[in-house]
Amino acid sequence: MTSRKRITLALAGLIALVLVGWLGRDLLGGNSAAPPSSSTGAAVSTSAGKATRAGGDVTEALSKLPAEAAKTWKLIQSNGPFPYPDRDGVEFQNREKRLPAQGKGYYREYTVPTPGERTRGARRLVTGSGKELYYTGDHYETFVKVDPNR
Repeated sequence: MTSRKRITLALAGLIALVLVGWLGRDLLGGNSAAPPSSSTGAAVSTSAGKATRAGGDVTEALSKLPAEAAKTWKLIQSNGPFPYPDRDGVEFQNREKRLPAQGKGYYREYTVPTPGERTRGARRLVTGSGKELYYTGDHYETFVKVDPNR
């Protein structure tokens, strides 16, 4: 076999391997950036790292979140004043579709300050018109449903 044929076969094999890996990742659910295909709700992440559904039984206690989340929740309940008045309380549009689908204006977002961060940071509380409360510590990549009474 000539050197040229070996290179061609090796290249074809490499391309086939990449395609199989890419297709396998999508078929086996390894693509974490894609929203879930289930119609029961959007994926959220619990502190144990297990994925659950936003409408599921697993809910995190507010007391288990960073202390700043509880302070932000108190501000939400008392209508402020908020650290970012032009950005806190604005509509959260759920573009990433990580929360259950709802109509326009259903969700509102609030900054959860990060100690030492010079900007707004990545942490947010998101409220729903139906009294739902969600927390994200990674700027909308994952959410935890929160029980503010615990």
